[in-house]
Amino acid sequence: MIRINCPWCGVRNMTEFNYGGDAINKHPGLSEEISKEQYTDYINKRNNPAGEHIEYWQHTNGCRQWLKVKRDTLTHEVFDVVAANTAIDGEQQ
Repeated sequence: MIRINCPWCGVRNMTEFNYGGDAINKHPGLSEEISKEQYTDYINKRNNPAGEHIEYWQHTNGCRQWLKVKRDTLTHEVFDVVAANTAIDGEQQ
């Protein structure tokens, strides 16, 4: 079982959280001109990495905060957890 160390509530089982998606795939800015194909790619094309990855999770059965979780998708080892609006170690800005 994945154990996530919520910055507000402490270590909890993953059953208290909901997966929120890939935190690497950046939303196009509202002022950016993009084609329908580019937007379709943003919505539908996702990486499926094997290894370290940064994801959004929400602590739905706790503080309800959104988090960024850096974890290994093969072993489920959690390396880091921060608030969703915070850069996580190794994240490209």
